[in-house]
Amino acid sequence: MITFLLVMLLVITLLLIEIPVAFAFGIGALLFSFFTDNNISFLIPHGFNTASGFALLALPLFVLAGTLMAVGGISERLLDFVSSIVGRIKGGLGAVTVITCALFGAISGSSSAAIAAIGQIMIPRMVKEGYPEGHATALVACSSVLALLIPPSIPMIVFSITGGLSVGAAFLSTIIPGILLTIVYCALNFWFLRKNESISVESKMCFNEASRNVIKSGYRASFALLMPILILGVIYSGIATPTEAAAIAVIYAIPVGLYVYKGLSLKSLGSATVRSVVITGSILAVLFFLFIMSRAMLMEQIPKQLAEFLLQLSDNKYVILLLINLLLLLIGMIVDDISGSVLAAVIFLPVITQLGIHPIHFAAIVGVNLGLGNVSPPCAPMLYMAGGVSKLPLDKYITPTLKFLVLGHLPMVMLVTFIPEISLYLPQKIMGIQ
Repeated sequence: MITFLLVMLLVITLLLIEIPVAFAFGIGALLFSFFTDNNISFLIPHGFNTASGFALLALPLFVLAGTLMAVGGISERLLDFVSSIVGRIKGGLGAVTVITCALFGAISGSSSAAIAAIGQIMIPRMVKEGYPEGHATALVACSSVLALLIPPSIPMIVFSITGGLSVGAAFLSTIIPGILLTIVYCALNFWFLRKNESISVESKMCFNEASRNVIKSGYRASFALLMPILILGVIYSGIATPTEAAAIAVIYAIPVGLYVYKGLSLKSLGSATVRSVVITGSILAVLFFLFIMSRAMLMEQIPKQLAEFLLQLSDNKYVILLLINLLLLLIGMIVDDISGSVLAAVIFLPVITQLGIHPIHFAAIVGVNLGLGNVSPPCAPMLYMAGGVSKLPLDKYITPTLKFLVLGHLPMVMLVTFIPEISLYLPQKIMGIQ
């Protein structure tokens, strides 16, 4: 256990000095294997075998589908559709940003893709309409993590595969938290801007004109809105596995981008494919070393020792859940959502099982908590990415970010943690999870 803690301290130090995540965990895995006398020639094939599993093939396919739809002009159609509904009231553009990030998450499954596709359009538009730059940046950063909760979520795929859980059930567990957090962020946006007189409001339309505008923009966005329905429909109807659904998403995205929205060309199709390969390669490099480390940890019974340690601190499962949430938050602050999902499955899932907490409930806790960590300093990868889009210094958007997190995201973490029905209702009703 001491060796594990020292190795993790080294990994954290490497991450804080901005060593790439894959290299940091690679060094950690090699050192941990060496000091615990684990045979690295056994661990490396395990890493390859796990990373090349059929279920994990959903990861590159969903990345490719999301990239194709982003390049193909889907974000603009989604923005226009949501804007036609709520964009003409004071603070409406902020609500458009939040809702569109959630919808885009249902297509890409990636928070960074949401920032790239939505943030580059909405931050300048909000600033032009009188929104404070810091508020606009914070709203995009916080809303981007909705992509982790609205399926198909790439971190949930990785968490489920690592923990041996149903991917479909894990998808369902975060839908209600994702919808609730979307509503909370919209409400906070309106509340924070209620006294801001600098925000301009678009001219009002009569009811008939507004209705025609909604119908028109909804028709244009129909192929984009159909994609998540198609993906989830084939999964929960039993027609296809999540991996096969990801392949269907790619097959669907190409003709829609080429011939319907016409934002995709043969040249951009090639560049989008290359970009997806690069993203997938970087993710799989991280996962490969994490799988090696996780196997070595299991062989050294680190999860069992951690469970015994936590149970010695308290036999109250709510106290232990608070401690685990704190540790998950720290993990989310340091590493990306996918790496955090693997660590959560390997380190904490055995503890959760011993406490009698449903693993699908824990999947929702992990999704909501890691999203909070990804926009919480000091590392906060999604927060800094949004800042890179707006080109603002951190001090300009850190205060509004903390307001959104403390008043919105943190209470949602507590609700999901201590009210299991929020995350278990849909898996129980749709998939019969007990």
